[in-house]
Amino acid sequence: MSIRFGLATISTGSRPVKSFASFLPANISLWKIENRDSAYSIRRQSGYAGDQKPAQQSSLAIEAGGERIFTRVAALVDTNVLVYRFDDRFPEKQKIATAILRRGIIEDTLRIPHQAIVEFIAASTRTIRGHAILSQADALREAEEFLKQFTVLYPNEAMLRHAFRGCAAYQLSWFDAHLWSCAEHYGIQEIFTEDLQHDRLYGTVRIVNPFLDV
Repeated sequence: MSIRFGLATISTGSRPVKSFASFLPANISLWKIENRDSAYSIRRQSGYAGDQKPAQQSSLAIEAGGERIFTRVAALVDTNVLVYRFDDRFPEKQKIATAILRRGIIEDTLRIPHQAIVEFIAASTRTIRGHAILSQADALREAEEFLKQFTVLYPNEAMLRHAFRGCAAYQLSWFDAHLWSCAEHYGIQEIFTEDLQHDRLYGTVRIVNPFLDV
């Protein structure tokens, strides 16, 4: 099975919105396709999912014998980054979100929690003052693209129990605690989100707000 990234557009009932796949280089061939629990995901050969611990990848620089060795560490992306990708009411945030996701695909440095896919569909199709970011059909289509283009991390009992402790220890909301526990469980050191305090460290996980200066 092969995946071809073209310049397809989707209709939202107003002006055309480019599919996320259209922002990718046409010659990407770094992923293999695996069937996992009836859902397809495109990942690099070193990808991981399910209960496996992630191979750390990042932009951390390590000094070694006069040379600098760069090790990539994957980051977790929150729902608001996915939603801003399609929300043209906030063009600067849309530009930042698109750049983050595109780079994450090319460099394999982003992971998406299952929770963010669920919340993306709900948030992007919610009608506020007569406006919805995406129709339900478009939101479902883009959610499927996320499943193909990123490694999606799924919850288990250990993560849920860790989220309980996160609520109590850090006074996080349930959804924020669940997001944090996903990062802790999979050994991911950063979460990209605007919903938590920038540069705050929760356990081993640091919060990065990419929209801080917008």
